[in-house]
Amino acid sequence: MFNDITIGPITIHMYGICIAAGFFLALMLCLYRAKKKGLSTDIVWGIFYCAIIGGLVGCKLLFILLSIPDIIENPSLLWDFRNGYVVYGGIIGGVLTSYIYIKIKKEDFFPYFDLVMPAVAGAQGCGRIGCFCAGCCYGRETTSAFHIMFHNSAYAPNNIPLIPTQLMSSAGDFLIMAVLIFYSSKKPKNGRVGAGYMVLYGIGRFVIEIFRADYRGSFGPFSTSQLISILIVAAGVLLFIFAPKLTERFGKKESEAAS
Repeated sequence: MFNDITIGPITIHMYGICIAAGFFLALMLCLYRAKKKGLSTDIVWGIFYCAIIGGLVGCKLLFILLSIPDIIENPSLLWDFRNGYVVYGGIIGGVLTSYIYIKIKKEDFFPYFDLVMPAVAGAQGCGRIGCFCAGCCYGRETTSAFHIMFHNSAYAPNNIPLIPTQLMSSAGDFLIMAVLIFYSSKKPKNGRVGAGYMVLYGIGRFVIEIFRADYRGSFGPFSTSQLISILIVAAGVLLFIFAPKLTERFGKKESEAAS
């Protein structure tokens, strides 16, 4: 597709624009829903900054862990900040740093976890559109009429019909966002909206990996992302089941705020 738009001496990278749009969407959605739920918008801003820092660090760290043989062969990958990021690392890093921040502020974690995760899905939907523009995270070759063809991508094979995994992922992420917001309106126990994200995103990511063709490491018959997806889904199921007990044990209070 197209990633770079040049206007005179200025070059705009669509991938970066989509990532920024995702952050903006997530922030605005969280601020809006926080006011409706009676949660602190100051805490939301703090989570936003922590998620950016923790997410970027997590993305890079997981990439390094999964690419040790390649890095040994080519150490320059360590300081190549244009490439080499793993989405799951960003999610884990963002959640961990946000958890630490919320605990420092002596607030309950689960209400904010439930608030933020639908917005995370929306941000990922925007990010996958950026992947589509850049041509990364591309799909397998196909003879189906349902395909896309890149002509000047630096990542995907050019002039070959490919399964549009980026757009499939984006549509799935936006659908997850909508489902979780609707579920949140039913006032479930704290922790269950976030658990729903873990289950839905984990299943979706496992399935989409079947159709992707870019190499991301493997463990036996599974890609690295599929293995992580299995663990995320299992953790999400356990969290959904035990959310009431965890809220009672670790929560400062049980807040069933209106959506």
